[in-house]
Amino acid sequence: MPHRKPDIEATEPEPSSSRSSKANLEATEHTEHAYASRRASQTSQPRQASVAAKIRNPLAGLNEEQVIADVDAWCAEKGLQEHQVVFRKGALIARVGQRDDGFEYVSQLDAEEKSILRYEVTHRWSQPFMLYFLVVLCAGSAIVQGMDQTAVNGAQQFYFEEFGIEDVWLQGLLNGAPYLCSALIGCWSNAPLNYYFGRRGTIFISCIISFITGIWMAAANNWPNLLVSRLFLGFAIGAKSSTTPVYAAESAPKTIRGALTMMWQMWTAFGIMLGFVVYFCPESPRWYMEKGKFDKAFHSLCRLRKHKIQAARDITSIFEQAGFSRSEALLTSMGTGVTNWLFAIPAIYTIDTFGRRNLLLTTFPLMSFTLLWCGMSFYLPLNPETGRPSTERLGSIAAAIYSFMVVYSPGEGPVPFTYSAEAFPLHLRDLGMSFATATCWGFNFILSLTWPALVEAFTPQGAFGWYAAWNIFGWIYCYFLLPETKNLTLEELDTVFDVGNREIATYYSRKLPWYMHKYVLRKELEPMEPLFQFHVESSSSRHIDEGMDAKEGTQSGEKDVAARG
Repeated sequence: MPHRKPDIEATEPEPSSSRSSKANLEATEHTEHAYASRRASQTSQPRQASVAAKIRNPLAGLNEEQVIADVDAWCAEKGLQEHQVVFRKGALIARVGQRDDGFEYVSQLDAEEKSILRYEVTHRWSQPFMLYFLVVLCAGSAIVQGMDQTAVNGAQQFYFEEFGIEDVWLQGLLNGAPYLCSALIGCWSNAPLNYYFGRRGTIFISCIISFITGIWMAAANNWPNLLVSRLFLGFAIGAKSSTTPVYAAESAPKTIRGALTMMWQMWTAFGIMLGFVVYFCPESPRWYMEKGKFDKAFHSLCRLRKHKIQAARDITSIFEQAGFSRSEALLTSMGTGVTNWLFAIPAIYTIDTFGRRNLLLTTFPLMSFTLLWCGMSFYLPLNPETGRPSTERLGSIAAAIYSFMVVYSPGEGPVPFTYSAEAFPLHLRDLGMSFATATCWGFNFILSLTWPALVEAFTPQGAFGWYAAWNIFGWIYCYFLLPETKNLTLEELDTVFDVGNREIATYYSRKLPWYMHKYVLRKELEPMEPLFQFHVESSSSRHIDEGMDAKEGTQSGEKDVAARG
């Protein structure tokens, strides 16, 4: 089939009509994604800001005969003739796939196939066992990191006393060694490891290394030995953390992709390795397709969907749109780990309903507040009899830390890895995820290395206040520059991220007064123009609308397909 990539079409609002009004009303019920214009490389005219943008379905402009002809040629080219009939049906479904009930008007589908597709729409959590097995394994592979992911690690105090480590910079280096190696080497090994061994192989190798380094760290009898073992641990963390979210994101359907991808973060607090059974999972179908192994891609996707018609539909859409090409300290640490895990559970639901962007915008200010609370708690007096922190002081600090984890876990915890796994196009996904995770672990290393010295120089109050301020910066950045990605396929997101930051920032700048009048002054306002909506070619629209008229009556009129953001 010809390579067609979804496009963003910038448009002015249509004249007022029942059809356009309904489409706009439907679109504004969803979170905005992208404020867009056509890329300058796609047109001879300069890029201009637009009021709305539409994502074009690359198959929508073709009639059934053209779609079937393209499918037949593609099956012949890829050696998939034995599945030709099911791919024909899959392509015809993908042609009207931007509408939940579009398949109802594909005459080639039989009653059983339509029933399966209806059930998929109404029961989004009803997925094959193999898909959930895959996600559980991805989440389980995160367990190998355990408490190594926190800069304030109570268990580290035993090592500092055992090895006589008093220098705060050396303490910071030992704390941050895994993150240093992750950022400099581990994350960047993602691309070659994935190229030669696939997603499953990379996860398996990194878990083996984590297992060996865990024994090595436990047996270390001096600090240089401990340092080297933690550096090797960092290599495994880097490779794994940049692969498992991508593996889950590529294999999950768009309606629950966020929930399944964020499982990686939710299970990080458990601290033990489960990666040896990864090869019971099928390989990522997109990785197979990137390697030209289309038959294996189809069989892999069949194991991840309930029916081969769903696999054929998804693999057709993928191809068309991708354009191939330590006691208190230990107890506190354990408590934060449990809190981290428990309060990540709500995000399973909210990440795909409330949205990635909204979770960050809600939790960043709360995280800033809890960090300030923790810092200010150090102003509470010491116990005059013992000279140690009073019960009130310890209680306030602990409450602030736990409160931080409560708001961190469903927001800033899972969202960045989920977002990074979605944001990059297929041909750059391994390198892009390497860059994203290297950045994450790089800043983890900086925090781990500098935290003892920062507390010594700034006092605890200043150190916590410093990071509270960075959370406010994070909120500002997310508000102006972060588009929503929920409920879009990975290939549709390629188009969303073609939008310039200037256009996104301009749109949300314009929306600030609207928020003020709507939610503060409580004024009745018309919804603002959405950032984008799906665009369906006229021929495809007529095909669906005619079917609806025959089924529901002509009084329903023509209907546009609005974005499900």
